Amino acid sequence: MHIDLVTIFPELVHPHLEASLLGKAIQNGSISVRVHDLREKGRGKHRSVDDAPFGGGAGMVMRPEPIFETVEPLKRAESYTVLLSPRGTLFRHEVAQRLSRLDHLILVCGRYEGVDERVAEHLCDEEVSIGDFVLAGGEIAALVIVEAVTRLLPGVLGNPTSLHSESHAAGALEYPQYTRPAEYRGWSVPDVLLSGDHAEVARWRRERSEELTATRRPDLVQE
Repeated sequence: MHIDLVTIFPELVHPHLEASLLGKAIQNGSISVRVHDLREKGRGKHRSVDDAPFGGGAGMVMRPEPIFETVEPLKRAESYTVLLSPRGTLFRHEVAQRLSRLDHLILVCGRYEGVDERVAEHLCDEEVSIGDFVLAGGEIAALVIVEAVTRLLPGVLGNPTSLHSESHAAGALEYPQYTRPAEYRGWSVPDVLLSGDHAEVARWRRERSEELTATRRPDLVQE
């Protein structure tokens, strides 16, 4: 999979892309990620990428020209372009799975008061939001999508079987996890996990998963 990330703040995203499993996946060629500085297509000597909104209002709006001129040369027949926006499709595990099946993903990071509507209408295939809140810009949201999507790809996780039991993978929250020591400050690991009875362990994990989901995310149970 190849990902192009378009932003006016490349310095915000580079450190994350160079660290941990994501950095290793890029280094070993499991995925490819390129970051593009939108200001290279900015206007005037200050490389401006924003202007005042027509009709008045607070804040500034990102101009369409720098975004179109940056993204259009990146597009191929198989490309899918996503604009990070608070009004977009809610990013959930199912969306991550859908995006992980793509060959080429382009992520456009908004900033300021918003992005000229012509970008969403004529350049991007979808608007996506990572939650019901507003960030200063789309960079953190884009990194959330990059990490959630790429960890589903072959060769990224050290143990890919963990994908099947973690939270949201099966429409439920993951069961509690424990490791050594078996007792810490008087708090003990549940006996069943030390029993060696794999059937009982599986049953315990399933029950705890159902309890947590019903308590913390009843919306998942209703679905």
